[in-house]
Amino acid sequence: MSLPLQPPSLSTPLLEVQDLSVRFGAKEVVRGVGFDIAPGEKLALVGESGSGKTITALSLLRLAGEAKITGQALLRGRDLLSLSEREMRGVRGGEIAMVFQEPMTALNPLMTIGQQITEVLELKKALTPAQSAQAAIELLAKTGIPEPQRRANAFPHQLSGGQRQRAMIAMALASEPALLLADEPTTALDVTLRGQILDLLSELQRKGNAGEGMAVLLITHDLNLVRRFADRVAVMEQGVLVEQGRVDEVFRAPQHPYTQRLIASQPRRDVVEGTLPEGTAPVVQAQNLRVVYPTPLPGIRGWFHKGEFVAVQGATLQLPPGRTLGVVGESGSGKSTLALAILGLLPHGGELAVAGQGWQQPATRNTPANQQLRRQVQVVFQDPFSSLSPRLTVEEIVGEGLQVHEPALDMAARRGRVEAALAEVGLTEDQFPGLLARYPHEFSGGQRQRLAVARALIVQPRVLVLDEPTSALDVTIQQQVLGLLQRLQKDKGLSYLLITHDVDVIRAMAHEVLVMKDGAVMEQGSVGQVLDAPQHPYTQRLVAAAAA
Repeated sequence: MSLPLQPPSLSTPLLEVQDLSVRFGAKEVVRGVGFDIAPGEKLALVGESGSGKTITALSLLRLAGEAKITGQALLRGRDLLSLSEREMRGVRGGEIAMVFQEPMTALNPLMTIGQQITEVLELKKALTPAQSAQAAIELLAKTGIPEPQRRANAFPHQLSGGQRQRAMIAMALASEPALLLADEPTTALDVTLRGQILDLLSELQRKGNAGEGMAVLLITHDLNLVRRFADRVAVMEQGVLVEQGRVDEVFRAPQHPYTQRLIASQPRRDVVEGTLPEGTAPVVQAQNLRVVYPTPLPGIRGWFHKGEFVAVQGATLQLPPGRTLGVVGESGSGKSTLALAILGLLPHGGELAVAGQGWQQPATRNTPANQQLRRQVQVVFQDPFSSLSPRLTVEEIVGEGLQVHEPALDMAARRGRVEAALAEVGLTEDQFPGLLARYPHEFSGGQRQRLAVARALIVQPRVLVLDEPTSALDVTIQQQVLGLLQRLQKDKGLSYLLITHDVDVIRAMAHEVLVMKDGAVMEQGSVGQVLDAPQHPYTQRLVAAAAA
């Protein structure tokens, strides 16, 4: 990790925001916000989900929909809020680029990753198609994507969540912007790649026109990331900027009570410890589990045969009742593929049993036996926006499982169960008037993740697969959700398969840990053994990167 740049003088700011307010109809969501960013400076904007961080950034690019925006946002003396739409098109993706929070919804599903990056290079840098294609591969390689030439020809759905996020970062950096608005740019990345991306952004800041380098407005809920990367931090609460200053000063002596609560919010371990009675049967058991994806072969041979990509090879694991198995590894290591196989959503080889029952092959068939088994194992996906139907209301989304598994419930009983599940994850009618009739796009990223948790819990499963369940949540909400999951595990004996790149979350939640790389299990054991005394060099690197 390179040393952070010293922040430049703030006497000549690149961006100067003054009295910024954003209103949707009668509701003011951002009020009187003001801050400066100097060339080459890294400013972190932190706060709870729904505090107005993302809306503030979107307003600078005039991407906040039908919002009424007042105040000033001066970029090198030009007020972005008074420029014509034609002038703003030159600013967007050129002088200012943005990495959005949810790559699956920001990337075009009908274009390959390479095509989307080359489009930026041809429009903003005037490169030829051949030059753009080569530059796109080089950008993907810089962000740490393995086999960048092959990934450039892949569509977004063919990449893992972390790989999609890195592709978005490559696209944003293609035009060498003066200012990068990074909305949770490392949310989906494991700790080693997170450090690599931070190194990349720091390196780019040392390169720029006239030696100025690129400034970064980092929107994040990851306070460790702020400590490691940012020069200054600005804290938002309910649309108001309550505190800002140098990172070391704010973290050492926070002045505002809200900032104090944020800094004090860290995952706390509160799980059932001790050994299980001898002979306790595991609720999930796998022996030599193998998952293979077909791949096209070149030439005439590809007309008759398919190649194969082994995503999971020889995985063996046990998940006891009332316990949590944490699965860690780099993006693309096979963690999510392992989870999908356990959920019966992918064909697999080897032995696999859930609640003492194997999936009827093919596991993806919705036979009566498989449908009954699906109630036993539910999932919270990594990207809530892509896993929640945009055409269904909250009541329909959360209650959908009851319609399948408890069709005898009448509408009133089903609505009562939906309201109770939402209340358990911290969403109530008092907070959100008309909650049941709202749609996913009306919520922030963290609030959508809570909807996904409620949807999974409502059918009362025995096993919950948690695929990065807190990656989109700020630290205070993360603490609440982890506390909720811990309480539910104690009260109901739930078992969790926890997939995450956050070592702090593993320490707080897991009883056993399984480390994966390139589809294989590198190391497994108790959380204390694996994280406090790792044996495999790969595990040692992961733990060291998390502690950096």
